[in-house]
Amino acid sequence: MKIVFSKKYDAQQESNSQIIREFDTKGKVLGEDSRNTIKLFKFEGRVLNIKSFKTPNLINKIVYRFFRKSKAERSFRYANYLLENEILTPYPIAFAQSKSGLFFGRSFYVSEHLDYDLTYRELIRNSDYVGDEKLLSAFAKFTFTLHEKNIQFLDHSPGNTLIRLTKREPEFYLVDLNRMKFGKLSFAERMQNFARLSPIKVQVEIMANTYATLIGKPKEVVFEAMWQVISSFQDKFQRKKRWKKRFKI
Repeated sequence: MKIVFSKKYDAQQESNSQIIREFDTKGKVLGEDSRNTIKLFKFEGRVLNIKSFKTPNLINKIVYRFFRKSKAERSFRYANYLLENEILTPYPIAFAQSKSGLFFGRSFYVSEHLDYDLTYRELIRNSDYVGDEKLLSAFAKFTFTLHEKNIQFLDHSPGNTLIRLTKREPEFYLVDLNRMKFGKLSFAERMQNFARLSPIKVQVEIMANTYATLIGKPKEVVFEAMWQVISSFQDKFQRKKRWKKRFKI
Protein backbone atom coordinates (compact mmCIF):
# COMPACT_ATOMS: atom_id res chain seq x y z
CA MET A 1 0.00 0.00 0.00
CA LYS A 2 1.32 3.44 -0.97
CA ILE A 3 0.98 6.02 1.82
CA VAL A 4 1.86 9.70 1.42
CA PHE A 5 2.07 11.93 4.50
CA SER A 6 2.03 15.68 5.04
CA LYS A 7 5.29 17.15 6.36
CA LYS A 8 3.73 17.75 9.78
CA TYR A 9 3.27 13.99 10.23
CA ASP A 10 6.48 12.74 8.59
CA ALA A 11 8.01 11.67 11.89
CA GLN A 12 4.96 9.54 12.75
CA GLN A 13 4.68 7.61 9.52
CA GLU A 14 5.14 4.16 11.01
CA SER A 15 2.48 4.48 13.72
CA ASN A 16 0.01 6.21 11.41
CA SER A 17 0.54 3.59 8.73
CA GLN A 18 -0.34 0.90 11.26
CA ILE A 19 -3.60 2.68 12.11
CA ILE A 20 -4.60 2.76 8.43
CA ARG A 21 -3.85 -0.95 8.05
CA GLU A 22 -6.04 -1.69 11.08
CA PHE A 23 -8.99 0.29 9.73
CA ASP A 24 -11.28 -2.73 9.29
CA THR A 25 -10.80 -4.09 12.81
CA LYS A 26 -10.40 -1.00 14.99
CA GLY A 27 -11.66 2.55 15.37
CA LYS A 28 -15.06 4.09 16.08
CA VAL A 29 -17.48 4.39 13.17
CA LEU A 30 -18.53 8.01 12.62
CA GLY A 31 -20.44 7.59 9.38
CA GLU A 32 -21.20 4.84 6.90
CA ASP A 33 -23.16 4.53 3.68
CA SER A 34 -23.16 2.39 0.55
CA ARG A 35 -20.07 4.18 -0.74
CA ASN A 36 -17.76 5.16 2.09
CA THR A 37 -16.98 4.54 5.75
CA ILE A 38 -15.53 7.07 8.18
CA LYS A 39 -13.87 6.02 11.44
CA LEU A 40 -12.20 7.89 14.29
CA PHE A 41 -8.92 6.78 15.90
CA LYS A 42 -7.23 8.24 18.97
CA PHE A 43 -3.56 8.94 18.41
CA GLU A 44 -1.10 10.76 20.71
CA GLY A 45 -3.65 13.18 22.13
CA ARG A 46 -5.33 13.78 18.79
CA VAL A 47 -8.28 12.20 17.01
CA LEU A 48 -7.70 11.03 13.47
CA ASN A 49 -10.54 10.96 10.94
CA ILE A 50 -10.04 8.22 8.34
CA LYS A 51 -12.31 7.91 5.33
CA SER A 52 -12.31 4.61 3.48
CA PHE A 53 -13.60 4.99 -0.06
CA LYS A 54 -15.63 2.27 -1.67
CA THR A 55 -13.60 -0.02 -3.90
CA PRO A 56 -14.31 1.20 -7.47
CA ASN A 57 -16.06 -0.86 -10.12
CA LEU A 58 -14.06 -2.73 -12.76
CA ILE A 59 -13.81 0.18 -15.21
CA ASN A 60 -12.78 2.66 -12.53
CA LYS A 61 -10.24 0.21 -11.16
CA ILE A 62 -8.40 0.69 -14.46
CA VAL A 63 -9.15 4.42 -14.69
CA TYR A 64 -7.76 5.12 -11.20
CA ARG A 65 -4.85 2.77 -11.81
CA PHE A 66 -3.56 4.56 -14.90
CA PHE A 67 -5.48 7.69 -15.88
CA ARG A 68 -6.90 9.56 -12.90
CA LYS A 69 -5.91 10.36 -9.35
CA SER A 70 -7.94 8.54 -6.72
CA LYS A 71 -10.56 10.28 -4.58
CA ALA A 72 -8.24 9.90 -1.59
CA GLU A 73 -5.28 11.50 -3.34
CA ARG A 74 -7.42 14.35 -4.70
CA SER A 75 -8.88 14.96 -1.23
CA PHE A 76 -5.36 15.18 0.22
CA ARG A 77 -3.96 17.44 -2.47
CA TYR A 78 -7.03 19.70 -2.57
CA ALA A 79 -6.96 20.05 1.22
CA ASN A 80 -3.38 21.25 1.06
CA TYR A 81 -4.27 23.65 -1.74
CA LEU A 82 -7.18 25.08 0.26
CA LEU A 83 -5.00 25.68 3.31
CA GLU A 84 -2.33 27.31 1.15
CA ASN A 85 -5.05 29.68 -0.05
CA GLU A 86 -6.33 30.37 3.48
CA ILE A 87 -9.54 28.33 3.08
CA LEU A 88 -10.27 26.20 6.13
CA THR A 89 -10.55 22.41 6.06
CA PRO A 90 -9.60 19.75 8.63
CA TYR A 91 -5.82 19.38 8.47
CA PRO A 92 -4.75 16.71 5.94
CA ILE A 93 -2.50 13.98 7.36
CA ALA A 94 -2.15 11.40 4.60
CA PHE A 95 -3.69 9.42 1.80
CA ALA A 96 -3.22 5.71 1.20
CA GLN A 97 -4.05 3.49 -1.75
CA SER A 98 -3.38 -0.01 -2.94
CA LYS A 99 -2.81 -1.28 -6.48
CA SER A 100 -2.37 -4.75 -7.90
CA GLY A 101 -1.29 -5.35 -11.46
CA LEU A 102 -3.73 -3.63 -13.79
CA PHE A 103 -6.20 -2.74 -11.06
CA PHE A 104 -6.65 -0.07 -8.42
CA GLY A 105 -7.80 -1.31 -5.00
CA ARG A 106 -8.77 0.50 -1.81
CA SER A 107 -8.01 4.06 -0.81
CA PHE A 108 -8.10 6.09 2.40
CA TYR A 109 -7.95 9.78 3.29
CA VAL A 110 -6.70 10.73 6.75
CA SER A 111 -7.22 14.11 8.40
CA GLU A 112 -7.32 15.60 11.87
CA HIS A 113 -10.83 15.30 13.27
CA LEU A 114 -12.57 18.63 13.72
CA ASP A 115 -15.01 19.42 16.52
CA TYR A 116 -17.65 21.72 15.06
CA ASP A 117 -20.93 23.28 16.15
CA LEU A 118 -23.14 22.66 13.12
CA THR A 119 -23.19 22.20 9.36
CA TYR A 120 -24.88 24.30 6.71
CA ARG A 121 -27.72 21.75 6.86
CA GLU A 122 -28.76 23.09 10.28
CA LEU A 123 -29.31 26.51 8.69
CA ILE A 124 -32.14 25.16 6.58
CA ARG A 125 -33.84 22.57 8.80
CA ASN A 126 -34.25 21.00 12.24
CA SER A 127 -32.22 23.32 14.47
CA ASP A 128 -32.27 26.59 16.38
CA TYR A 129 -30.18 28.12 13.58
CA VAL A 130 -32.71 27.75 10.76
CA GLY A 131 -32.77 30.96 8.73
CA ASP A 132 -30.06 32.64 10.82
CA GLU A 133 -29.38 35.79 8.79
CA LYS A 134 -25.89 36.35 10.18
CA LEU A 135 -24.76 32.81 9.36
CA LEU A 136 -26.39 32.73 5.92
CA SER A 137 -24.81 36.07 5.06
CA ALA A 138 -21.42 34.90 6.35
CA PHE A 139 -21.73 31.72 4.31
CA ALA A 140 -22.43 33.75 1.14
CA LYS A 141 -19.33 35.84 1.91
CA PHE A 142 -17.32 32.64 2.41
CA THR A 143 -18.52 31.28 -0.95
CA PHE A 144 -17.65 34.58 -2.62
CA THR A 145 -14.14 34.25 -1.19
CA LEU A 146 -13.85 30.78 -2.70
CA HIS A 147 -14.89 32.12 -6.09
CA GLU A 148 -12.52 35.08 -5.90
CA LYS A 149 -9.71 32.61 -5.24
CA ASN A 150 -10.76 30.64 -8.35
CA ILE A 151 -12.00 27.64 -6.36
CA GLN A 152 -15.15 25.87 -7.50
CA PHE A 153 -16.25 23.32 -4.89
CA LEU A 154 -18.40 20.96 -6.93
CA ASP A 155 -19.87 19.27 -3.85
CA HIS A 156 -21.02 22.54 -2.29
CA SER A 157 -23.99 20.90 -0.54
CA PRO A 158 -25.56 21.22 2.95
CA GLY A 159 -23.52 18.50 4.65
CA ASN A 160 -20.11 19.47 3.29
CA THR A 161 -19.51 22.72 5.17
CA LEU A 162 -18.76 22.46 8.88
CA ILE A 163 -19.31 25.57 10.96
CA ARG A 164 -17.52 26.63 14.11
CA LEU A 165 -19.12 29.45 16.07
CA THR A 166 -16.63 31.90 17.55
CA LYS A 167 -16.97 35.15 19.46
CA ARG A 168 -16.02 37.03 16.32
CA GLU A 169 -16.91 35.58 12.91
CA PRO A 170 -18.13 32.03 12.21
CA GLU A 171 -15.53 29.72 10.69
CA PHE A 172 -16.40 27.56 7.67
CA TYR A 173 -14.54 24.32 6.95
CA LEU A 174 -14.95 22.37 3.72
CA VAL A 175 -15.06 18.55 3.77
CA ASP A 176 -15.58 15.82 1.16
CA LEU A 177 -13.05 17.48 -1.10
CA ASN A 178 -12.46 15.11 -4.01
CA ARG A 179 -14.49 17.11 -6.56
CA MET A 180 -13.11 20.57 -7.29
CA LYS A 181 -12.21 22.78 -10.23
CA PHE A 182 -9.76 25.63 -10.28
CA GLY A 183 -9.80 28.66 -12.53
CA LYS A 184 -11.61 31.93 -13.06
CA LEU A 185 -15.38 31.50 -12.67
CA SER A 186 -18.00 33.16 -14.82
CA PHE A 187 -21.04 34.71 -13.16
CA ALA A 188 -23.13 31.72 -14.30
CA GLU A 189 -20.66 29.27 -12.73
CA ARG A 190 -20.68 31.24 -9.50
CA MET A 191 -24.46 31.06 -9.32
CA GLN A 192 -24.51 27.37 -10.27
CA ASN A 193 -22.35 26.71 -7.22
CA PHE A 194 -25.37 27.59 -5.01
CA ALA A 195 -27.69 25.07 -6.72
CA ARG A 196 -27.54 22.34 -4.07
CA LEU A 197 -27.92 24.59 -1.03
CA SER A 198 -31.07 26.08 0.51
CA PRO A 199 -34.35 25.67 -1.43
CA ILE A 200 -36.05 28.26 0.83
CA LYS A 201 -36.62 31.56 -0.98
CA VAL A 202 -36.20 33.90 1.99
CA GLN A 203 -32.86 32.25 2.80
CA VAL A 204 -31.71 32.51 -0.80
CA GLU A 205 -32.57 36.22 -0.73
CA ILE A 206 -30.26 36.71 2.27
CA MET A 207 -27.36 34.97 0.52
CA ALA A 208 -28.05 36.72 -2.79
CA ASN A 209 -28.13 40.16 -1.17
CA THR A 210 -24.76 39.62 0.48
CA TYR A 211 -23.21 38.15 -2.66
CA ALA A 212 -24.58 40.99 -4.81
CA THR A 213 -22.99 43.60 -2.56
CA LEU A 214 -19.63 41.83 -2.75
CA ILE A 215 -19.65 41.27 -6.52
CA GLY A 216 -21.08 44.70 -7.32
CA LYS A 217 -24.25 43.61 -9.13
CA PRO A 218 -27.92 44.51 -8.52
CA LYS A 219 -29.46 42.36 -5.80
CA GLU A 220 -32.42 41.37 -8.00
CA VAL A 221 -30.06 40.14 -10.75
CA VAL A 222 -28.10 37.94 -8.36
CA PHE A 223 -31.23 36.62 -6.68
CA GLU A 224 -32.95 35.72 -9.97
CA ALA A 225 -29.87 33.91 -11.23
CA MET A 226 -29.35 32.08 -7.94
CA TRP A 227 -33.01 31.13 -7.56
CA GLN A 228 -33.17 29.82 -11.14
CA VAL A 229 -30.34 27.31 -10.67
CA ILE A 230 -31.70 26.25 -7.27
CA SER A 231 -35.22 25.72 -8.68
CA SER A 232 -33.84 23.75 -11.61
CA PHE A 233 -31.84 21.50 -9.30
CA GLN A 234 -34.85 20.95 -7.02
CA ASP A 235 -37.07 20.04 -9.99
CA LYS A 236 -34.56 17.44 -11.16
CA PHE A 237 -34.11 16.13 -7.63
CA GLN A 238 -37.85 15.68 -7.08
CA ARG A 239 -38.33 13.99 -10.46
CA LYS A 240 -35.55 11.56 -9.64
CA LYS A 241 -37.06 10.92 -6.22
CA ARG A 242 -40.49 10.17 -7.73
CA TRP A 243 -38.91 7.91 -10.33
CA LYS A 244 -37.06 5.92 -7.67
CA LYS A 245 -40.24 5.61 -5.60
CA ARG A 246 -42.26 4.50 -8.61
CA PHE A 247 -39.82 1.75 -9.52
CA LYS A 248 -38.97 0.97 -5.88
CA ILE A 249 -35.27 1.69 -6.24
